[in-house]
Amino acid sequence: MKQQRIAGALAASLAISAVCTFLLARSMRNQITPAKTPDLLYAAPSRALQAGEILKPESLEMVSWPNSRPLHGAFAKTDGLLGRALLFPLEKDQPILDQDVSAAGVSPGLAAKIPAGMRAIALRSDEVVGVAGFLTPGSHVDVLGTFHTANSPDPVTSIVLENAEVLAVGQRAQPDPEGKPSPAVTVVTLLLTPEEAERAVLATSQGSVHFVLRNGADLDEYKGTPMMLSMLSGVAAPAKPAVEAPPHAPVRIAAPREAEIETVLGDGPASRKVNGTAP
Repeated sequence: MKQQRIAGALAASLAISAVCTFLLARSMRNQITPAKTPDLLYAAPSRALQAGEILKPESLEMVSWPNSRPLHGAFAKTDGLLGRALLFPLEKDQPILDQDVSAAGVSPGLAAKIPAGMRAIALRSDEVVGVAGFLTPGSHVDVLGTFHTANSPDPVTSIVLENAEVLAVGQRAQPDPEGKPSPAVTVVTLLLTPEEAERAVLATSQGSVHFVLRNGADLDEYKGTPMMLSMLSGVAAPAKPAVEAPPHAPVRIAAPREAEIETVLGDGPASRKVNGTAP
């Protein structure tokens, strides 16, 4: 009798456990909803896309992306993306964002590579050899200007612009696909803000400008002073002689002259001399 009771209790326990497990599993299935995976447009997996390239259907691929990590500026349809140009090179299997492409309605070409709020300006240098030919579109340069100032007769060379991006070298807006150096050029097109464009135009109107190549990842600003010819030669510029006031001329005081004053007394005139200035 006792064994029957124990067996019955075990059977009841197993039944209760099974029912609880079933109810718990069903409750968890109802609470867990699978995350949505929207389709986003990616660069085609076959090749990388170059800056300035016009996006076509064969350049794109739809890829599912987890909704838990949204990509701001991503495209879910090709309607707003086809026909627009890439502003920057894009590796294959990379998402295409709004900041990577030109504005809608902008015609292809160099203007398509200019982001909103920026300007493209072509600067001519007396001697631009492209840093032995390695100044290419996409490079970053500093612009140096040489001019004269009103405070010194020596020419002064100063950094006018720092970390400016090169849009085009001569008429080439794309780097050589094989990495070959560019030929010597005399015109470089830079991507600048409106204020930087004003500085560039002013510098070219005052003297010659030159370009120096820099690492695009180097964001440090140069804190030095402009270079003067006297500093380059190691000889201090001669100090201007102090302008001295001319010596005062001696002041001569004229001796008082005698003045004759005529007075009338009674019947006839009478006169007397006094010291002083004659009227």
